[in-house]
Amino acid sequence: MTPGTPFPPIHKQSPPTMKPACKLVILFLAWAPLLAAQDQSDSTSQHSATVNKGVDYIVSYLNMAGAKKAADFQPLTQSERNHLYFKSLVNPIGFFKAGFSAGLNQLNNKPEEWGQGAAAYGKRYADIEGQYLIQRTVTFGLSSALHEDNRYFNSGKHGFWPRAAYAFESGILARHDDGSRHISVSQIGGVAAGAFLSRLWQPSSQNSAEDGAVSFGITMASNAGFGLVKEFLPDLGRKLANRHKQPQQTAPPSSSGDPGKPAAQP
Repeated sequence: MTPGTPFPPIHKQSPPTMKPACKLVILFLAWAPLLAAQDQSDSTSQHSATVNKGVDYIVSYLNMAGAKKAADFQPLTQSERNHLYFKSLVNPIGFFKAGFSAGLNQLNNKPEEWGQGAAAYGKRYADIEGQYLIQRTVTFGLSSALHEDNRYFNSGKHGFWPRAAYAFESGILARHDDGSRHISVSQIGGVAAGAFLSRLWQPSSQNSAEDGAVSFGITMASNAGFGLVKEFLPDLGRKLANRHKQPQQTAPPSSSGDPGKPAAQP
């Protein structure tokens, strides 16, 4: 599920159709080629507008600070916060992911009270988008007031375990203006708001406090898991880019003096 995006409601008597770990793998494999293409275009100075826009969508969707490392941190201005917030609300990847998740719920008839058909799918889609809007708005408001920065900066560390520990911690930590990391009140508050306030429009099978707590827990766990994707996905992109680099070979000039004709035979 999207980082920070609420997970679709879970039926009390039915297991989830796709585990969060599976979704992480799918997203990892789907987005790596775009990052690889970006690295390759950077090395050859031949930028593709389509690829660059796609990478920008991914960076925004994952709430990453681009290729910046933790040592490069600079505090956000309020205008920059406003820009990132509105940009996150219109990211096409978010709309696609909401449609995909709504389709899974439609396929599994969750919640049952909404039934099937176009109207039912619309309810499921609006449910996911509504949770996401609440979460992002509350996170934006609290982070602005508390000067918290929830963007992901690459650790700059070496070794899998130090980097993995940093990635997991980033799921619950935010940077303050001085660069220090503390518990992210804004991120936790935003996830909680989306999980529990969305119970107001859920049918009876999904509107209990327990359902809200389950949604909150799964979303927070997915945030931690996506930290690994954010930390290691650029590495995979660089490896794929290097693998596809081919040394340029120049054909030897023709002895005839005309590159379009073969050399004359004696």
